[in-house]
Parts: sequence; C-alpha cells; structure tokens
Amino acid sequence: MLERNAAVEAAIECELRLLDPAVRRSAELVGALLHPDFYEFGASGHIWDRASTVEMLASETDTEAGGRSTTTRMKGVQLATDLVHLTFDTDDNGRRAHRSSLWRRTGTEWLLYFHQGTPFSSVEE
Repeated sequence: MLERNAAVEAAIECELRLLDPAVRRSAELVGALLHPDFYEFGASGHIWDRASTVEMLASETDTEAGGRSTTTRMKGVQLATDLVHLTFDTDDNGRRAHRSSLWRRTGTEWLLYFHQGTPFSSVEE
C-alpha cells in the first residue's frame, strides 16, 4: 500500500535533493546522501558503487548534467521502520527511465542504499 508518512516524506525529500544538479556536482553533498554500501544498476546498464557514483557525478560538466530532469509519478511505501521504497519516472531531455530507490535510516539520517534505473521509450501506465 502506498503511504505518505514521515518516513516516506523524508525519503522523497532526500531523493529530490539528490536529483538537484547543484547537489549532484558536489562530492560532499552527494556523499552525505549515499549509504556506505550503496550500489546502483544504472539505466545505462552500468553497475555503480558509492565511490564511482560520487566521482562520476562530481566530474559532470554543466553540458553533461543537462540541468534538472523532470520527475513524475513519485510514490513510496515504508517497508520497515528503517526502510522506504520509492518509485518514480525521470525524463532527461527525452531520455526516460523508470526508477526505484531504497532508502535506509541510519541513525537519524535517511541514506540511499540501492537504486535502479530502467529506460523506457514511451509513456507506460
């Protein structure tokens, strides 16, 4: 069941911060949002770990970053007291992806533990 509680709202806030181009280009700000064991199955097919993600995002130029992507259909569910699953779609200048993120509470902070992007070419309902 989809929820809108404090945990889901906190994860959404963190996810939106991570999508902000200014945050993405800062190794310090990105690193503060990623769990030490973070990994990602990228929409490109590449598998990313925490260090490679921080390095790649911090090295993006304004042209490569392409500005803020359009994010739609974001929703979430709290799976456990310390775990939230978010799903949403992004559109980066016509490059669309379905996205799935797992956010874990570590102490008092919500950190991105896992992310997957799956490309799609048309609006799917």
